[in-house]
Amino acid sequence: MKFQIASPSHYFTDLELPWSKHLTEWPDELFVPVARGIHRNVVRFVPRGDKVYALKELAQHIAEKEYRLLRELGELGLPVVEPICVVTERDKTLSGRAKPNDGMDMTGRALLITEYLDGALPYRVIIERGTTEKRLHHMLDALAELLVRLHLSGFYWGDCSLSNALFRRDAGQLAAYLVDAETGELLPELSLGRRQYDLEVAFTNLAGDLMDIEALLNGLPGGLDPVELAESLVARYNTLWDELTSEQIFARDEQYLVEQRIQRLNNMGFDVEEIQLESVEEGQRMRMRAKVVEPWHHKRILATLTGLRVEENQARRLLNDLNRYRAWWSGEAGREVPESLAAYRWLTEIFQPAIDALPDELRGELDDAELYHEILEHRWFISESSKTDVGLSAAVQSYIDNVLRQRSGTDMTDTTLFQESR
Repeated sequence: MKFQIASPSHYFTDLELPWSKHLTEWPDELFVPVARGIHRNVVRFVPRGDKVYALKELAQHIAEKEYRLLRELGELGLPVVEPICVVTERDKTLSGRAKPNDGMDMTGRALLITEYLDGALPYRVIIERGTTEKRLHHMLDALAELLVRLHLSGFYWGDCSLSNALFRRDAGQLAAYLVDAETGELLPELSLGRRQYDLEVAFTNLAGDLMDIEALLNGLPGGLDPVELAESLVARYNTLWDELTSEQIFARDEQYLVEQRIQRLNNMGFDVEEIQLESVEEGQRMRMRAKVVEPWHHKRILATLTGLRVEENQARRLLNDLNRYRAWWSGEAGREVPESLAAYRWLTEIFQPAIDALPDELRGELDDAELYHEILEHRWFISESSKTDVGLSAAVQSYIDNVLRQRSGTDMTDTTLFQESR
């Protein structure tokens, strides 16, 4: 038996577990029920400490390939589940001798172990528990953005579908994570043909996924049509791809447009690695081509300034609040306050006290960034109603009394859905 471990912080090699047996032969008491989607392979969930791990039974060459791809995608900063370990040679003892097994033949079998993504849900669970038309569109936005990001990094998915992704709250939107990379390839650059084929596969899979759900539930939210939704995924992808990669032509005295384009791409959460400028029309105009790379611009900035590790939209929202705080402080001080100093005081005097004021028993499974986002939303709502800024302290107390306490007594709404992830 051989354990290949990705990170020393996840030393998941409990030798008491029946590694030499097929996952279907493991005792049920080892597993924990979690919100899960449909898997073509055998997948079980095992708790260890305060974490839950997903174990997937695969042929060895597929498990090793998926383990490697997930690690490479994770190192690129892409939204994928975290690979923990791959277990191979399960038909042998630790000393390498053949192990007697009275169950299934384990020759060439392997287990891929990934960390269960807290707070994330499969699409079927989201829809089956009842969701809104708006939330369904958020899901497609998230999946289209995930596919664009993977393609920008040279990853050919080969099986893009709702079933192969998980969705997590992200400042009122959704963020999608890739959970199945068996069919993928990571290339230096993805050709137009591979991208288009990946989109065709995504369209077919998505339409099938949604038709199944439509039949199961006797309709989709808002009476939406599965095929039209699948077509809209392709449209969302193409719109975002064009925005990120299209060429722009401008006059020689309009070079400010270069800055505008870069700013617009940054605001969308993407970075520009390289700008190519080429003169056209006998030098009268310039053509600009931006090479967009490695997304999640805002989450990296926030992590650098504060140490907070959050989703991209959450980071954008928190940075807006931090910048507002810095502008207010600079106005009070009569000078420009350094960004790093403002970030420290915002974190310790604004963000953390607001989070600490929330009763533990009312937080559900929302993370701190999502809670703070909701506090800011609530502050805006009650300030708008009262025609004056009520301030953060009043907003926090009102949020506790009028949102968290009411939500804690609600069985299941779209708002609370993502708190019930297990």
